Amino acid sequence: MAQSEHLTTPVGTVVSRMRALDATLPERDGIAVFNRVYLAVTEEVERRLDTGRFGDPRAAEALDVRFAERYLAAVDAAEGDRRPPACWRPLFQFRRHPGVRPLQFALAGINAHIGHDLALAVVDACRTLGCEPADLEDEFDRVGELLVSLEERIREDLMPGPDLLQIADPLTHLLGSWSLERARDATWSAARALWALRRFDDLVEEFAERLDAAVGLAGRMLLTPLPD
Repeated sequence: MAQSEHLTTPVGTVVSRMRALDATLPERDGIAVFNRVYLAVTEEVERRLDTGRFGDPRAAEALDVRFAERYLAAVDAAEGDRRPPACWRPLFQFRRHPGVRPLQFALAGINAHIGHDLALAVVDACRTLGCEPADLEDEFDRVGELLVSLEERIREDLMPGPDLLQIADPLTHLLGSWSLERARDATWSAARALWALRRFDDLVEEFAERLDAAVGLAGRMLLTPLPD
């Protein structure tokens, strides 16, 4: 699909926005590092939608777009001098810190987006489509499998070589402290809980705030500045 055609689809619109960010952000900027990762994911989702590799394309597209909108809203908030969600604040705060390595930026962004945004995006998509979370589970799993495979590639591309990354390197310990698969499983449980509580506004707000704060704490730990 030609780049000019991306604007004709909702997924194409978010792809175009992420490409624009990629073109304007400094390469070493922490948001730029995550944005490149997420752009690759979204482009792959779009390719799979185009080739009919999702069982329910409408559900997959709704979930992907609502998911991306959460990240882009955080970027808009930061650019507009407003506070982004707590899960994103550590990445915006440390985005230019010389002691944080690119792999840390990538994983902190994935942590914020999977741990918090995806749960809310499932609820958003259910409201858009008029369905239950169970109706989105297959598409949730397909997107999750894509993210897991991409995480493996990210670690290969951004991790120092085996001669540089020793067992005593603090990055080794940070990498072992977080798992995308565990985060994805927790997110599905959080999405189901949020949906079950949807008629109780106070409980939903409290649950979402606690989730946001907990994911933000994990992100702050992932961004611990490390010696070279």
